[in-house]
Amino acid sequence: MAKPSSADGRTRSHVQIFIVVGLCCFFYILGAWQRSGFGKGDSIALEITKKGADCNVVPNLSFDSHHGGEVSKIGEFESKSKVFEPCDSRYIDYTPCQDQQRAMTFPRENMNYRERHCPPEEEKLHCMIPAPKGYVTPFPWPKSRDYVPYANAPYKSLTVEKAIQNWIQYEGNVFRFPGGGTQFPQGADRYIDQLASVIPIKDGTVRTALDTGCGVASWGAYLWSRNVIAMSFAPRDSHEAQVQFALERGVPAVIGVLGTIKLPYPSAAFDMAHCSRCLIPWGANDGMYMMEVDRVLRPGGYWVLSGPPINWKVNYKAWQRSKEDLEEEQRKIEETAKLLCWEKKSENSEIAIWQKTVDTESCRSRQEDSSVKFCESTDANDVWYKKMEVCITPSPKVYGDYKPFPERLYAIPPRIASGSVPGVSVETYQEDSKKWKKHVNAYKKINRLLDTGRYRNIMDMNAGLGSFAADIQSSKLWVMNVVPTIAEKSTLGVIYERGLIGIYHDWCEAFSTYPRTYDLIHSDSLFSLYKDKCDTEDILLEMDRILRPEGAVIIRDEVDVLIKVKKLVEGMRWDTKMVDHEDGPLVPEKVLIAVKQYWVANATSTQ
Repeated sequence: MAKPSSADGRTRSHVQIFIVVGLCCFFYILGAWQRSGFGKGDSIALEITKKGADCNVVPNLSFDSHHGGEVSKIGEFESKSKVFEPCDSRYIDYTPCQDQQRAMTFPRENMNYRERHCPPEEEKLHCMIPAPKGYVTPFPWPKSRDYVPYANAPYKSLTVEKAIQNWIQYEGNVFRFPGGGTQFPQGADRYIDQLASVIPIKDGTVRTALDTGCGVASWGAYLWSRNVIAMSFAPRDSHEAQVQFALERGVPAVIGVLGTIKLPYPSAAFDMAHCSRCLIPWGANDGMYMMEVDRVLRPGGYWVLSGPPINWKVNYKAWQRSKEDLEEEQRKIEETAKLLCWEKKSENSEIAIWQKTVDTESCRSRQEDSSVKFCESTDANDVWYKKMEVCITPSPKVYGDYKPFPERLYAIPPRIASGSVPGVSVETYQEDSKKWKKHVNAYKKINRLLDTGRYRNIMDMNAGLGSFAADIQSSKLWVMNVVPTIAEKSTLGVIYERGLIGIYHDWCEAFSTYPRTYDLIHSDSLFSLYKDKCDTEDILLEMDRILRPEGAVIIRDEVDVLIKVKKLVEGMRWDTKMVDHEDGPLVPEKVLIAVKQYWVANATSTQ
């Protein structure tokens, strides 16, 4: 065989450079020329037209795999990919674990039927969920806070049912959200101003919030402009599209309920919890729901309750409830709050605010004197499908000081500083932060739209210590940090201490959200983690379900894993490219970049 000439080498290098530049331009232009709220090219596209796409070459990044030892897999890789068919159009808004028909077969007691009930293996769909006809890319933030294209969630019932409460209005081909709510018809901003007179919202002390029974999440939407991020949840019930509207607005939300199962969040996580006319029976079940809020509320955190039964003496007629009923409900709430060592800071009009004590030792002695029952579980974060109990979760022995946000984003989290997370030291945390800073910089060179506002709702499927989210932190986006229930280290509490939000989840099941929730999905070593645990095909179809048309995917994993993933997604209407690790082609870890094609229900071809 003739020895390759230097000219041949230069030719191969030029081809590699061309491929790198080509994918950069591919992302930049594809992300720009997409269907915006009114079917027109958006501002990003106009900017490209004016300036042209600046697609610089990324050093040491090639889109060909250079990992040795993969010859045996060539036949498998080149074999014909399985083609996944679209599901029937009746599944446009399918939520596998909150399916309405299945829900009705479960008991209604304590909202059990509104909890997660996933389909058995033989009932799983193995097709791709379509978008509705006319689907368009949501408006960029902050316009999306106030407007949602009608085609994306074509449900008008709330515009009638909640008309006088200023939740939502239908105007032409969009829904408008004036910012009102059942408890704040004059707007969320004014309501939040009332809370801020008691709660330190302005100085970064309060960063993470939990909104129980969130409606269309206007409270969370308006908190975001004050640098507070809320995890909002509500059941898929008679207000069927409420969480869907929240997500279309670009507000963090999941389908969920306070029922019989513990919330999928770590202990001592949130700076503030909130219920505004959320219809949760706080005084029932011996205060069990308040005890669950106490578990997820950090020492020093605040609980806000507005609406019944607060100030019942004035409002009982308007609420159409008896004085006796409301008085007893408030008595039970006050009694439980005392057991939990919550101090009432304010009761004004229909709003009451409590603060959880920071003095855990003093509280514990008072609780013991009251003969309260403490939870026996040795791990307060072991919550996945665990039954809620009438017991008090002991506060963490080592609490530490929270820095105000954004300083706490990069400060050493108290759980790590105290050695409370097995296997994670201060040095480990700092190395992780450095590693992800490098990874994210590489991502931004590949996809120039990453921090432009093009991607608002982002998911990290295997979030670790939250360093990916920390390094793309921006007022233009938020990240749902998922810590898999089978992860080796329980790190979700650390993520909250950084001022980020997240949730526990098992990726062998569907996520608690509507289709087309996320603009970008990031996955690090997830498929290696779930190898032999469940079917890769099921995980990829779930990713496709929750990803918007023209949304992007970044999958980082070992090359042999990515080859199998790439083969599957080739049959899912995803455009893909494999790229090398930023440290060069000899690193066996690679990155698979993908963009989901635009297609809608009953469409036989992509558009």
